[in-house]
Amino acid sequence: MRVLGVDPGLTRCGLGVVDGSIGRTLSAVAVDVIRTPADLPAALRLVRIEVVLEEWIQRYTPDAVAVERVFAQHNVRTVMGTAQVSGVAMVVAARRGIPVALHTPSEVKAAVTGSGRADKIQITTMVTRLLRLTQRPTPADAADALALAICHLWRGQADQRLAAAVAAARPPAGAR
Repeated sequence: MRVLGVDPGLTRCGLGVVDGSIGRTLSAVAVDVIRTPADLPAALRLVRIEVVLEEWIQRYTPDAVAVERVFAQHNVRTVMGTAQVSGVAMVVAARRGIPVALHTPSEVKAAVTGSGRADKIQITTMVTRLLRLTQRPTPADAADALALAICHLWRGQADQRLAAAVAAARPPAGAR
């Protein structure tokens, strides 16, 4: 399975594509950061991000897109930009029929490091190890995008299997 991880941000939006599945070796396919200048109007910044996301989905054909779930911060302006970029990522994926999953920062940290309170250095270190990278992905937004993809590969697939098992165990409608 191939997952595109998106660490949303208006100034820096991390992108990471990872191939793998539960119990199999993971491999990094691509990683980058979309940067937009702060002096550009927000609408034009979102268009730039949308164009790059479209290119990445076209080039890497992910089976799923994992986006970091926006959480409340003290800086409302940052939250708004992050939420807007999340929406763009979800629309770009949905337009192509690609499933989208939202993962909280603590869920991603726990999946990758074993601790929901891990810091940026711990996340980057574990992403580097798990993907057997020769260099640490930088900036942190790049490592976070790869961590999102890894989280979805491990947790998302397990969630899908559990849902399928529950659905299979239910009696057919009207068979009571």
